[in-house]
Amino acid sequence: MDVHDKITRSYNMSRIKGKDTKPELVVRKFLHSHGFRYKLHDKKLPGKPDIVLPKYNTVIFVHGCFWHGHTNCKYATIPKTRTQWWFNKITRNKTNDRKNTSLLKSSGWQVIIIYECHLKKTKLNTTLDKLLRIRYQ
Repeated sequence: MDVHDKITRSYNMSRIKGKDTKPELVVRKFLHSHGFRYKLHDKKLPGKPDIVLPKYNTVIFVHGCFWHGHTNCKYATIPKTRTQWWFNKITRNKTNDRKNTSLLKSSGWQVIIIYECHLKKTKLNTTLDKLLRIRYQ
C-alpha cells in the first residue's frame, strides 16, 4: 500500500527531473571551475550523456542510484509497492546503460559513470579528485 494517494504520488513523480539534477550540477560546476568546457545532453550520442567533453573524447553520466540500480547501494532499493514493475523498470535502465556504454566505447569515447551516492558529503571530494586524475585522451 502506498503512503500517498494517487494525486499526491503523481505530483511527486512529476517533480523528478531527468536532467539538470543537483548531482549533475555539482559535477558541471566542478569541471567548469577547473577549466573544462563541455556540451550537455548530446542527442546524437547513445544515451544522451549528461556531460560531453568533446576535446577529450569523453562523456560523463551522472546516475541516480535508485533509477540506475546502483549495486550494493543503500539508495537503490526496490519500492515495496508495485515491486515487479519497479524491478523491470530498473532492469531495463541498467540494460540500456550497458548498451549505451558499449556503443560509446566502440565509437572511441571514454565513458565515466558517477553515481549520486558518490557525490554525498562524505565521498564528494574523493570523487571529484578522481575526476581530475583521469587520463583524458
